[in-house]
Amino acid sequence: MNQDKNKRLLDTVNTPKDIKNLSINELKVLAREIRETIIDTTSKTGGHLAASLGVVELTIALHYIFNTPSDKIIWDVGHQAYAHKLLTGRRERFHTLRQYNGISGFPKREESPYDTMSTGHSSTSISAGLGISTAMYLNKKQDKVISVIGDGSMTAGMAFEGLNQAGHTGRDLIVVLNDNAMSIAPNVGAFSSFVSRKMAGKRFVNFKRELENFIGSLPGVGENILRIMQKSEESLLTFLTPGMLFEAFKFRYIGPVNGHNIEQLLDTFKTTLHLKGPVLVHVLTVKGKGYEPAEKDPSHFHGVGAFDVCNGLSCKPKEKQPPSYTSIFGKAMVEFGQTDKKLFAVTAAMPEGTGLIKFGETFPDRFVDVGIAEQHAVTFAAGLATEGLNPVVAIYSTFLQRAFDQIIHDVCLPNLHVVFAIDRAGLVGADGPTHHGSFDITYMRHIPNMTIMAPKDENELRHMLYTALYHITGPVAVRYPRGNGLGVPLDTEYKKLPIGKAEILREGKDIAILAIGSTVAPALEAANHIQQSGISVGVVNCRFAKPLDTELAKIAEKTGRILLVEENTRIGGFGSAVLELLNDEGLYNIKVRRIGLPDRFIEHGPTDILKKDCGIDTSNIIREAEILLNGKEDQVRPANLAKRSCGKS
Repeated sequence: MNQDKNKRLLDTVNTPKDIKNLSINELKVLAREIRETIIDTTSKTGGHLAASLGVVELTIALHYIFNTPSDKIIWDVGHQAYAHKLLTGRRERFHTLRQYNGISGFPKREESPYDTMSTGHSSTSISAGLGISTAMYLNKKQDKVISVIGDGSMTAGMAFEGLNQAGHTGRDLIVVLNDNAMSIAPNVGAFSSFVSRKMAGKRFVNFKRELENFIGSLPGVGENILRIMQKSEESLLTFLTPGMLFEAFKFRYIGPVNGHNIEQLLDTFKTTLHLKGPVLVHVLTVKGKGYEPAEKDPSHFHGVGAFDVCNGLSCKPKEKQPPSYTSIFGKAMVEFGQTDKKLFAVTAAMPEGTGLIKFGETFPDRFVDVGIAEQHAVTFAAGLATEGLNPVVAIYSTFLQRAFDQIIHDVCLPNLHVVFAIDRAGLVGADGPTHHGSFDITYMRHIPNMTIMAPKDENELRHMLYTALYHITGPVAVRYPRGNGLGVPLDTEYKKLPIGKAEILREGKDIAILAIGSTVAPALEAANHIQQSGISVGVVNCRFAKPLDTELAKIAEKTGRILLVEENTRIGGFGSAVLELLNDEGLYNIKVRRIGLPDRFIEHGPTDILKKDCGIDTSNIIREAEILLNGKEDQVRPANLAKRSCGKS
């Protein structure tokens, strides 16, 4: 291909067809340009940098060999899909990555025909790929299906369920195992050790020698088995490496392959074009490849904010910020662990993200990172609880959804004391709909024996953790948002909160705002604004979504008007609980307005913009209060509020 000296090869690529006539050297140039673009863009927008840098050559090879979008590529989780986006018609919009109204940081079916599946959670690609392959068989299509899954995602049970069914059916399916020895944090567990390329080092050589000696010593059959195995070094390698496992699932195993050698990748994938049935290609990559700071610290650069390309340092302003809810949780856990020898912390591949790094370093015998295995994490904690330990399961709201049945069956049904520290509850920003914690109050509130709390600030979070750990006997969930706290002073001593009791922050006789968690602060701001007009506004920090304080019914009866505010879906959430309470108490004439997340998936963007769009901000709380006070939605400006109103959101 003739190339203008001032024009990048990448600028000539609008679809994968545009790379199919490039030479090997040109593909290498293209890989370099893609890396430069990814680094430059994510330094401004933030994003999942290290994972995408690690699969640039792999992505080029897949689109070069296969005929996408007729052939289907499924990116497990989707953290690694930036190169894919650049090659599939989104180069001109790539600068909008993860920005409000920009392109998603994950594969998204509505965004491109090349995005086979909308993804964001791990370990789903093999099952989805098998479903697509089965449908193609029934529709008499001959197109290929390729599921790209990381070694971290492969540790989850769902991946093995997919492998098992794929091997049983014998359908055509290519699984590409992207093995970089990382998920978000370094991988844990027996399986990750099994697939690790570390087996090629001294440990592997010693293991190989010991196994040969053992097999050779077997009476009668050992020498014959060893003779068969030693026919070729390749067969022995397959016997001793992941090939043995995947061939047990009836997959044809190919690899390991150097994931940064384009020639080797192209030759390997050409071979798969002619193979029938399930095939697994084991590709070895380096997470963060091509950007030294990311190669040195792939955990940090898995998901980053804006940074300086020259040194990899964050571009966040240096002014002092209040501590994050996550860090407050982590510090409290270490403090509790000093005196509580039965305290045990569990996380699922998120030791840093959940704030448990220091706890794990301080109490290594009482900390477990189970990997990407949320179901196992919950039931493992249930087992700990049966033996008198005090387990805390720290998982993001969106990922805890994956363990819903285990919460019901293994924790709540036997009424075991397991504390769920639910981080990232509510809107989380640029990661978008797959990561917002929109549903946790709803999916936990209806479960018997469950207690649900949400703090109004970081100080209350400390007291809620203390209460959950030492003053409640059954399952407890404490949900708290992503980001910094409010900067309130932290009490030097922990205190027990009265179970199921709200906190009245402001008395009022004209209207009461009942808020929970992160919405308490804007509710107070709104009340301060409204009361300047001579209206008596009550504000209640409800604290508990379950058990709900029955005194809230009396507050509603006293004012006759209540505004319910939460950062959870309105369907089945805190507001629904209050409505149920009013109904049970026979209070049918109370005027009620509800603010919460709408019945749709919320797109990505800055949290302040998203909250405004969803109406969970001060200005909309004021507006909704006006509607209650005025009585008509089309007349939201009583004379005494008009001058001071923040306006519609």
